[in-house]
Amino acid sequence: MQLERNYGDLIRLLQARLTRFHFDFEADKADFQLWLALAQRLAGDTAGAKVTAEPVRDIFERFCRDQPNDANRLASLSRFYAVMGEKDSALNLAQRAVMLEPRAKDPINGPNREENLAAVQALVGDNSGAIETLSQLLHTPYSGGTLYQTGVTPALLRLDPIWDPLRSDPAFQKLCEEKQPPATP
Repeated sequence: MQLERNYGDLIRLLQARLTRFHFDFEADKADFQLWLALAQRLAGDTAGAKVTAEPVRDIFERFCRDQPNDANRLASLSRFYAVMGEKDSALNLAQRAVMLEPRAKDPINGPNREENLAAVQALVGDNSGAIETLSQLLHTPYSGGTLYQTGVTPALLRLDPIWDPLRSDPAFQKLCEEKQPPATP
């Protein structure tokens, strides 16, 4: 529904799932609420996104205090900050997650952290940073990350509304036209 920009149905579906589904772990419910807040933000409901994200941010702030070097938790908190419009905090945490799990040391999770950084950069208006990060990701074979099970592809760049702030930039348009290098087995 997100790729179709059918935000009303997506938000109703996520809200219904949150009220009806029993989450065994607080972190799983918090991640789910992040998707709801992101959907609200993409729909233009910035106030609703903040209301949804605010209590969940506190959960991830606590997790990050308890485990300050957990790149996954830092990445999640960075997305909450981005959805809430807290640019500096979002960028700092996303960059820290990349530093903790760089692709040179961790070719599996490193690109995932970079994918998260690109999304955060796009959400907070760092368009040139997002385009630079996406350019690197398109030339990095990896199998799934923060947003996509397949990793970033030109087709997903063309479709996903998270990249809408970048659409008018010629450098981004060029990324959308690139052919993806073949995946390594």
